[in-house]
Amino acid sequence: MARIRVLVVDDHRIFAESLAAALAAEPDVDVSAAGSGPAALRALERAAAEGRGYDVLLVDAELGAALATGTGYAVPGPRQEETGVVDGISLVAGVSSGRPAVRSVVLAEKDDPRVAARALQAGASGWVAKDCSLQRLLAVIRGVLRDETHLPPALLTGVLRELTAARKHRTESERLVDSLTPREREVLRCMVAGLGRKAVAERLFLSPHTVRTHMQNVLGKLGVHSTLAAVALARRAGVGPADPTTGPLGRDVVERGGQLAQ
Repeated sequence: MARIRVLVVDDHRIFAESLAAALAAEPDVDVSAAGSGPAALRALERAAAEGRGYDVLLVDAELGAALATGTGYAVPGPRQEETGVVDGISLVAGVSSGRPAVRSVVLAEKDDPRVAARALQAGASGWVAKDCSLQRLLAVIRGVLRDETHLPPALLTGVLRELTAARKHRTESERLVDSLTPREREVLRCMVAGLGRKAVAERLFLSPHTVRTHMQNVLGKLGVHSTLAAVALARRAGVGPADPTTGPLGRDVVERGGQLAQ
């Protein structure tokens, strides 16, 4: 019998342990639990290294919220020493990108079309209420392994509305970015990378005054009033950060003996 390996990721100990115990009673399910995003990533890496990777990730939609407020109790394991809080949607996105064979299902206490849409965009294959029956959850687990997408019917209209709105915003953002000159796009990519005016000037071999003018032009053409808003719009349009290892024309830059060699 082919066994399904499931990893429950939830920082509420009682719920995580109860769900893991219920799933473990199934003859074809092996289950483990992790109490945080970083712990889940370590578990995935460890299992992959041992040649027994997980098939399905069950992720709390509000992962990290309890630890952030001090109201939750984590599954036994490292907690305070975690180097950062990874929320549920970010975990889904990371796993979808780095381990596409692993299917992610989000477990939620309440249906939220906006969060559900974000989960699907991040790569989730399913959205299930935490209080659903075990039979329903098992059906979803087996369904996503057949490449099915599972979403409660009551959420469908709201999620489609959110996805349509997101697509519209992306299209509008792309149109605005397309209005920039090539140099202004370079400046925008530097802004996305978090570079300040002086760093952009050094990178693009421009004067700070010229960079300031380009940044003002970028904000004006994008119709925003701050760098943060410009960066948010750029990300919606799919603009990535400038590569710190390449020069303004895309040439590799390597430091040799204190000098830059191109």
